[in-house]
Amino acid sequence: MVRSVIATWYGAFLVEDSSVLRRVLAPNEPAALAERIRLRREGRLTPEEETLLAEQAGALWSTRDRRLADHGLTWNPEVPGPLTDLGSEPDRAGLRAALLLDADRALAAAWDPSVHVQEAVRATADLDRVRNLVGERLGSWVARDVPEVDPGDHHRAVEVALRSETASPFGPSDPALRDARRRLAELYRSVEAARAALETAVLAASPERTPNLASLLGPELAARLVAQAGGLDRLARLPASTIQVLGAEKAFFEHLRGRAPPPRHGLLFLHPAIQTASRSDRGRLARALAGKVAIAARLDRAGAGIRPDLERSFAARREAIRARRAPRGATRRRRSRPPLHRAADDR
Repeated sequence: MVRSVIATWYGAFLVEDSSVLRRVLAPNEPAALAERIRLRREGRLTPEEETLLAEQAGALWSTRDRRLADHGLTWNPEVPGPLTDLGSEPDRAGLRAALLLDADRALAAAWDPSVHVQEAVRATADLDRVRNLVGERLGSWVARDVPEVDPGDHHRAVEVALRSETASPFGPSDPALRDARRRLAELYRSVEAARAALETAVLAASPERTPNLASLLGPELAARLVAQAGGLDRLARLPASTIQVLGAEKAFFEHLRGRAPPPRHGLLFLHPAIQTASRSDRGRLARALAGKVAIAARLDRAGAGIRPDLERSFAARREAIRARRAPRGATRRRRSRPPLHRAADDR
């Protein structure tokens, strides 16, 4: 008869014809069971399974567990699952406690501290919208009785609204309305102060969490790129082609619908090297910068130190792209698609 190995959460068993020949039980402690759950999830052997497999000595054993099949056992899906006569099953309260411990460990391992930077960046964008709305309403209101105030000059409108007395005989005569407008001006300044505090915090936190990205892009752009990607973990897994168009999702989907050309860059356009480049060079520069960003994100995810060669490599690539530009007045032969080797050079 063929012997088979059955692995359960409370031990490993050697079975022959529904009879248990050997059993190695796991300790019924939450911490020990949680460690064995982790080993099984990672595809590794538990101590009980290692003890049992050490007694194989070249014998032909089978299993329905693919994890065990990688360690010298024959995989056979016809092998029956855990049998009822393997022995008294321990109390499942220990299993529940072990699963909770393993879940806590997994959550701690998956925790990404950059989530706070992401929330700060998103809060900054929200406050920008609030500030603009409040400023537009306040500028329109103040311009009603002080025509010399430009409605678009929000700071000037705030100064006029904060005066204790109205600056014009046509201003609100009702003290309650004057107080309400003054409170609106105070709200504008409070939003500005909160936004300034968020921006300062992001500029301080970004280099600590993403030193290579902050060195390559600047702290603010690095933080915005991490927030747009959904975290440093996800950014480190993205290919350079996706990083290049992060922030240009609307334009990309318009291109997929056939309504627009493909976007050449997204948030990376905010980098000074791309902003100041000619239109014909921006796509190549964005592609080259996206490749360096992909490397920098993976370095930061691994906790590596700053690699100044990334910035130097991008600067060299930038100069090469500038030097390749055709002289003014020269006609350049247009291609429907760039050659593969040229596209690879820009990464």
